[in-house]
Amino acid sequence: MKLYIDPGTGSMLFAILIGIIGALNFALRGWIIKLRFLLSGGEKTAVDQEKHPLAVFVDDKRYWNVMEPVCRELDRRGLDVAYLTASPDDPALQKLNFLRANVLLSTTPGLDVYQWKRSPSVDCYVHILHAANEVAGYRMFGIDYYDTVFVSGDYQIRDLRALEALRGLPAKEVVKIGIPYMDEMKRRLDAAGPIAPHRTTVLIAPSWGPSAIFSKYGGKIIDKLLAGGYHVIIRPHPQSYKSEKDMIDKLMAAYPDSEDLEWNRDNDNFDVLRRADLLVFDKPVIYADTKFDKSPYDCWWLDTPYWTFEILPQIGQQLTEDNFDTLGDMVQQCLTDPKYAQGRDAARAQTWVYPGEGAVRAADYLEQKVKELTATHEEKEP
Repeated sequence: MKLYIDPGTGSMLFAILIGIIGALNFALRGWIIKLRFLLSGGEKTAVDQEKHPLAVFVDDKRYWNVMEPVCRELDRRGLDVAYLTASPDDPALQKLNFLRANVLLSTTPGLDVYQWKRSPSVDCYVHILHAANEVAGYRMFGIDYYDTVFVSGDYQIRDLRALEALRGLPAKEVVKIGIPYMDEMKRRLDAAGPIAPHRTTVLIAPSWGPSAIFSKYGGKIIDKLLAGGYHVIIRPHPQSYKSEKDMIDKLMAAYPDSEDLEWNRDNDNFDVLRRADLLVFDKPVIYADTKFDKSPYDCWWLDTPYWTFEILPQIGQQLTEDNFDTLGDMVQQCLTDPKYAQGRDAARAQTWVYPGEGAVRAADYLEQKVKELTATHEEKEP
């Protein structure tokens, strides 16, 4: 007798197996850490400290742009916020397992999946997305164990509820707030005024990994744009400098900074986004012809359309091996064809509700939730 498992199912079973092994590994770590906390007088004092009304956690400084508008609004209201930040492999992350707070706001997925466990002394975990795209684009079980999720579009709610139904999870509180960091970008853009006349500028901002632009096309895409007379700004994904260092080093050596080309690693991306004629800030995009393997992600479970892939053809053109030689013409068509402007209007309507109100709506919810939980704790006190 022969058994056959199709590749998708095989990938899924392998992912589940790895997840179980990882969960057991980190559970053991968690028990060891907890034991150390209990046996250490100094550490236990840290655990028993006064409970924070509201805490914020990000795993990398680059997510400050997501949290800054919300934190500023909370500060304007006079609310105290404990702000915690760490790299995923930082030992400080393990201490979050014993954090004391009424509410914790975070951009970080994977709560209660691997090393980051829910603390019994945190009443409400709130997730805020760090991009205008799918909630199902995280690695499997990315936001399953949050209590509340801030969203910016109906398609996100659709996918979140579908995942809950498939996994038998209790319904989370879902709050439409919009996108605070996009609101902040729009405010800065309006204040900055029109940019000075300049040569048509193309920003190359690839993701990282085997399906990203540089992995697929290497320096050919840079050559093609330079040959077309464009000014080129290259801004690789931060992870590329770690996971693809050899490739990035070779590209930087082959294409050094010049009048025609610049490499950008600014933490704040506002300036390069404003200067670029192609990519964002109500500007079209050209995206790579890549194959997306759903198997590690939450979207593998869903039959619903993947919103990003549905909207991309409406806001720009796909770069493939077949049309690569016409890249220069594609840039001009994307810049001048009105259908792409109409597509961008449609994309904003679907993924950016309440423009200009994101930070206020987030702060409204957080402030009210802290008040509710504080009142509940006071009622329980003898």
